[in-house]
Amino acid sequence: MSLTVRPVVGRRAKITALGTYVPPQVLTNQDFERMVETTNEWILERTGIRERHKLEAGKGTSDMCTEAAKKCLAQRGISASEVEVIIVGTVTPDMMFPSTACLVQNKIGATGAWGFDVSGGCCGFVYALQAGVKLVESGAHKKVLVCGADANTRMTDYTDRATCVLFGDGGGAVLIEPAEEGEVGFIDFVHEIDGAGGVSLNLKAGGSLNPPTHETIDKKWHYIYQDGQAVYKFAVRKMAEAAVKVLERNGVTGSDLGCFIPHQANKRIITATADRLGLPEDRVIINIEKYGNTSAGTIPLAMETAIEQGKMKKGDLVLLAAVGAGFTVGACLMRWEV
Repeated sequence: MSLTVRPVVGRRAKITALGTYVPPQVLTNQDFERMVETTNEWILERTGIRERHKLEAGKGTSDMCTEAAKKCLAQRGISASEVEVIIVGTVTPDMMFPSTACLVQNKIGATGAWGFDVSGGCCGFVYALQAGVKLVESGAHKKVLVCGADANTRMTDYTDRATCVLFGDGGGAVLIEPAEEGEVGFIDFVHEIDGAGGVSLNLKAGGSLNPPTHETIDKKWHYIYQDGQAVYKFAVRKMAEAAVKVLERNGVTGSDLGCFIPHQANKRIITATADRLGLPEDRVIINIEKYGNTSAGTIPLAMETAIEQGKMKKGDLVLLAAVGAGFTVGACLMRWEV
């Protein structure tokens, strides 16, 4: 391996702590057998999902971010008052405004922080992550809290058997700080969007174009719409392309990775990307069977799985990759320094 560490303007940045959260309520495939015309075997074969978590009534995405953030800061051993910026990747904010970042800031008591939300679909976490990295690399800030979470069950139509089995709720948070001397931390990223894909995966109503009316409710425009075939084909192609691009321009191959942590939308998409990278199964993190697709929450949840399984250790090269509504595409290469 001849890793080419790309220079940064100021200092290097790294993740120093991780925290995650999923709601206690679980929806199993057997639950869906009683709700729509489907079977456990069909869901497993097509998606790889066995169960997913559902956020309880009276709670919002900010509550999941808050719990994850508290765990993250406790792991680092610092108080919320030391956090300077909060960035939340989500497409299921508690409300149109204020931002979820504002709600999280208040709930954790980060009295000195500013922040904002990032809407990147299932790329929400990797996009927010890169924004946080650049704030640290530039020298503007030393402690940036990045959250990725979604309450997908809030916008799931439980009469649509094609989509309702896919989604769950959950999320995570990481703390980004300056790397120590000799540490590499974040290395490179590849991001892109293709707005032509917006027709294939969207939530039609609730925004300024189609504000809530009796008509939008009757047409079920407040639920996730997905053209499954179009999304699948794009995801298989673009997640692999972005992953290969970021590896090649940094002089590494799939065999150099400690692990690959992909967005958990569909097990077949993940394995197709891993095959393209030439990665053995034991270095690909897959936990979709436990959580389903939590959108911006999948990668931090999978990072925790990688740590628990001993597959992401200090000094390992780690690749993150995702494809989401927009269409959005993101890949990030880093060295795990925790």
